Amino acid sequence: MILILPFSDTATAAEDKNPFEHLKPFMFVAKLSRQKQAPLALALKLSTRRLSSRLHDHYSFKPPPSLSPSPQNQSLDGKNPSSTNLMKKNKPRYCPPSSLDRTGLKPIRSTLPFDFRYSYTETSPSVRPIGLREPKYSPFGPGRLDREWTGVSAPAVDRKVRSVEVVEDPKLDEKRKAMRESILGEPLTEAERKILVERCQRNKTKRQINLGRDGLTHNMLNDIHNHWKHAEAVRIKCLGVCTVDMKNVCTQLEDKTFGKIMHRQCGLLILYRGRNYSPKKRPFIPLMLWRPHEPIYPRLIKTTIDGLSIEETKEMRKRGLSVPVLTKLAKNGYYGSLVPMVRDAFISSELVRIDCQGLERSDYKKIGCKLRDMVPCVLVTFEKEQIVVWRGKDYKPPENGYFLADREPFDDPEAFVFSYEKRHDKTAND
Repeated sequence: MILILPFSDTATAAEDKNPFEHLKPFMFVAKLSRQKQAPLALALKLSTRRLSSRLHDHYSFKPPPSLSPSPQNQSLDGKNPSSTNLMKKNKPRYCPPSSLDRTGLKPIRSTLPFDFRYSYTETSPSVRPIGLREPKYSPFGPGRLDREWTGVSAPAVDRKVRSVEVVEDPKLDEKRKAMRESILGEPLTEAERKILVERCQRNKTKRQINLGRDGLTHNMLNDIHNHWKHAEAVRIKCLGVCTVDMKNVCTQLEDKTFGKIMHRQCGLLILYRGRNYSPKKRPFIPLMLWRPHEPIYPRLIKTTIDGLSIEETKEMRKRGLSVPVLTKLAKNGYYGSLVPMVRDAFISSELVRIDCQGLERSDYKKIGCKLRDMVPCVLVTFEKEQIVVWRGKDYKPPENGYFLADREPFDDPEAFVFSYEKRHDKTAND
């Protein structure tokens, strides 16, 4: 049993002489019962409160901040430490200036004398779009380029052009031709060409640029110039839709980079930079920050084929899906022999079917559009991932032959022409 003695006037009088006099009963109780600590702790707590108050009254004692009733709200200096911590936490971090922020800066200017497009091989300037899917905004960023984006290209002629019509300027073509000739210099000899071709082989270097389904894009021009810093020639591998028309790929590469293709084997090209090329004087090419939306073009397949009725069109589509397959296209393959195959097939059949299972719908639509212009032929249907083409009523084989060369020495201009008649005459003489 624990006995707690109440405080009295005599105790208070004794405390005036000795402040610790009133603790003697509690010390006696602690000796009697050491196991029961809860009442003792309560008594000590009450006594410390009384003691602190008496010390403050007699000696003007000021407790330290750790013993103050509200240490979190007040400090020695009278300031609120929590507010200072909040100010430190809310301090804005340092952010470096963004390259997109063009406030107070002039728009970027490029001296390249041609129109900027997303792809130079898969979009034809001759085909006019009938509308835009999204509002016109520049893929180079707002206010970064001094050329106006029309939704299709950024023309080099007029900076404030508002239409999608492309205006051809003969002065720009002459300027482009003169610039390319000055960079190329004297043509390469056969020995120099063989040395550069050997340096660009796979067992010699791993440097390579891949041309995929989008063809020669605008940002690839900058990649080609970056490769030309370290070597005189760069290896380019072409796969996908762009390989249907390799002649256009070679033409656009030479026209936009001012270089020269000195070797070709199927879809493998080697592009030479020129004798007078200087990496320090390379043209400035503004990069596209995002891919622009494709505009709306006219439909490739109409409800009725020209010259046929609705019933005849339906019958031709059913018959086209049942004819034997000419070839099956692999995804991201080389399609350089597709046009000659279709031309040869039209000699014996009026309908040709090409299997495109596994390809993207946009890819085999582009392939069909190229076949229509290059063979030429009439597109019948794209159903069931098939390309069905019709040769037409008045079909005539092209005069330039059916076969294309896989290897072309680009130093000789006459080597571009490989006709069926020349090869036939050669085999007959042998």
